[in-house]
Formats: sequence, C-alpha cells, structure tokens
Amino acid sequence: MDSLKINKITDEKIALEKAANYCAYQERSQQEVRDKLYEWGLWASAVENIISQLIGDNFLNEERFAKAYAIGKFKQKAWGKNKIAQGLKFKRVPDVLIKKALKEIADDEYLLTLQKVLTKKANTIVEKDSFKRKYKLHQYALSRGYEGDLVGDVLSELVY
Repeated sequence: MDSLKINKITDEKIALEKAANYCAYQERSQQEVRDKLYEWGLWASAVENIISQLIGDNFLNEERFAKAYAIGKFKQKAWGKNKIAQGLKFKRVPDVLIKKALKEIADDEYLLTLQKVLTKKANTIVEKDSFKRKYKLHQYALSRGYEGDLVGDVLSELVY
C-alpha cells in the first residue's frame, strides 16, 4: 500500500518545478494543475502562487489548452462540439474560451467527420426497419456530441 501513497511536497520551489514539468508534458487546464498541486499536499496560498507563476511563465494558458483540447478530441476521437464543450466545462474552462476553441474546428471538416461517423456506424447496425435504423444512428451521433439538427440534415441527405 505504501507504494501507492503520493509523496507530499512542502517546498514551493520544488512544487513549481514539478508543476512546470507537468505542464510542459502536455497542455493542462488551470483546474487540472490546481487539483494536482492539492494532491501533492500544498496549501491554498502556495497553490495560487504557483498557478500565477505558471501563467506568467506561459506554462499555463487556458485559451491554448481549450484550443488544443477541442482540436485533439475532434481529430482523435471524432467528438462533436457539444461533447467537447461539456469536457471543457468539466475542466472549468470559461465559456468565452470554450466558444473560441470550438471556432477552431472548420465547418466543412466537421460535417465531413459527422458523415464518416454515421457511415461507419451504419455499417454495424443490423436493423432492417429504416425508421429504427435512422433513429439509432441519430441517437449515436447525439451521444458523440453532435448537434441534433445537423445530424438530422446529414441523415436526410445520406441513404441508410
């Protein structure tokens, strides 16, 4: 059990160095870093000092994180904008930055990805009734975070 115990860090300079490495590895939200610092056992004042220094040294940038997250989830996992926005809200990214991040996704690429997602899923559905088939595809796309009206438009254009 001792090997699972996280070493507590009491020195703010050591914590700053570790946090900088944590941020340099990949883009992080302020909340992720804050949670990690608390996990390391630091006090609230030290946590906020370190967050401020990381922002000042450009290790931490909420807008850069939001854009990287949005593009990454879209390109890697083919998530829709609703699911991406939900993920960013969960990481406590401000709404204004969520909107900016979602604008990074090109509309034509978004539509093309939705069509690919639906086509791939359609190939796995064995349902013969076209109404039920479309319903299943619609629900699937909604669960992936795509907007209902857009899904409806794409489904009406494509024949499944």
